[in-house]
Amino acid sequence: MTHEQMNPTIEKIIANIEKVMIGKRNVAELSLVALLAGGHVLLEDVPGVGKTMMVRALAKSVNANFRRIQFTPDLLPSDVTGVSIYNPKEMEFQFRPGPLMGNIILADEINRTSPKTQSALLEGMEEASVTIDGVTHKLQRPFFVMATQNPIEYEGTYPLPEAQLDRFLLKMKMGYPDLQEEMEVLNRAQKEPPIEELAPVIQLDGLLALQQEMKEVFVDDTIKRYIVDIVNRTRGNGSVYLGASPRGSIALMKAAQAYAFMYGRDYVLPDDIQYLAPFVLSHRIILKSEAKFEGTSAEEIVNRVVARVPVPVRRLVK
Repeated sequence: MTHEQMNPTIEKIIANIEKVMIGKRNVAELSLVALLAGGHVLLEDVPGVGKTMMVRALAKSVNANFRRIQFTPDLLPSDVTGVSIYNPKEMEFQFRPGPLMGNIILADEINRTSPKTQSALLEGMEEASVTIDGVTHKLQRPFFVMATQNPIEYEGTYPLPEAQLDRFLLKMKMGYPDLQEEMEVLNRAQKEPPIEELAPVIQLDGLLALQQEMKEVFVDDTIKRYIVDIVNRTRGNGSVYLGASPRGSIALMKAAQAYAFMYGRDYVLPDDIQYLAPFVLSHRIILKSEAKFEGTSAEEIVNRVVARVPVPVRRLVK
């Protein structure tokens, strides 16, 4: 989106991910936007395009504790969060943590499990803690979830309710590689998988420091008003049944701060908002039946809204 100079550490992380991911730089960038902003990502795409590889590469690059949860219809909430087991020798219950107790979590095919199990994951995402048998267990920091769902198969799936979709900072798709990229995928597949050779470029305490620095990025009042105007217009749009909530405004501001920080700026530009709005807002609106019937997508609606909202012209520096 921009030709600005990227933060050197962020550039190293993305370069590391690109050693195993071919032609998906924008996905790596957006994933880092969510990670820096303390949010989570919903990745909707068909199987086999590299979702798992992407998350593993990100975890290795920041030396994070990686966990993968394969969601199935029979998965129980305790299979995700953990369980208290009675130890007769100690005569007390001991907590055995589930796969949610990691830094970077791949929640694979989240729409294949029951709403009760989905809620266990989403509660952890929202509260950064889980409660088991009345005891609250804090999750590790940083804590980042990338959930995937297959948009094609609907039989035997449990679509995420709108209130739970709202918990994801960004929703995006990876898409298929082009012909040249897929040729390179084949060439690499002939050799030892490079994911095993990836070395971290930053430690977790360094990542936590970046998350704190990101919060210092300045957001001018004109930019805040621009965000609110965009989100407000999703609510009054004729094709929209339910518009984005104030949580959408907060998410767009945080994502823009992270994006500006990644590109070495200490202030947010209108361009940041325009680029990120479809990724942040599309999954937060519900279209009317007529709009769906006409083949209109939520992304199209958000892009139309952004195109109609006047862009701030005030000079945006401290």
